Amino acid sequence: MANGPHGYVSPDWYGLEDQVPTWNYVAAELEGDVRALPAEALPDLIDALSFDSETRLAPKPVWTRNKMTPGLFDRMAGAIIGYQMTVTDWRGTCKLGQNKVPAARAAAADGMAAAGDTAIAALMKGTLDDA
Repeated sequence: MANGPHGYVSPDWYGLEDQVPTWNYVAAELEGDVRALPAEALPDLIDALSFDSETRLAPKPVWTRNKMTPGLFDRMAGAIIGYQMTVTDWRGTCKLGQNKVPAARAAAADGMAAAGDTAIAALMKGTLDDA
C-alpha cells in the first residue's frame, strides 16, 4: 500500500445534520513478487533512501552514515531486512467525500485546508468539477 494525501474530516465541516467523522485519502494497493535483498545490498539501499529524504530537508546538512560511530551502522543494519518488490498489478483508490453534495464537499475541503491538510483539500476541491 502506498499512501498519498490523507486527513481527518470533522462532521461539523459538512454543514449537514447527522454526519459522522471520517478519514479521506488517496492510496494505491500494489501486488507483485517480493524477495528479501541480500544483506550486502542493504547499505546502498539505506544510503539512497536517506539521501533522497535528507535532500528534502535543505538547508539542513545531509545526514550520512559517516556521522556514526565506526561499526555501529553495520551492527544496526544487521537487525534490518530489506525487500524488493516487482509490481505486477496495482489499484488506485480515492475516498474524498464523493457521496456528499458538492456544497458539503466544498465546506469539508475548506475545513481540511484550514486544519493544514491542504493537499487532500485540493484533491477534494478538484472532484467538485466532476459533480
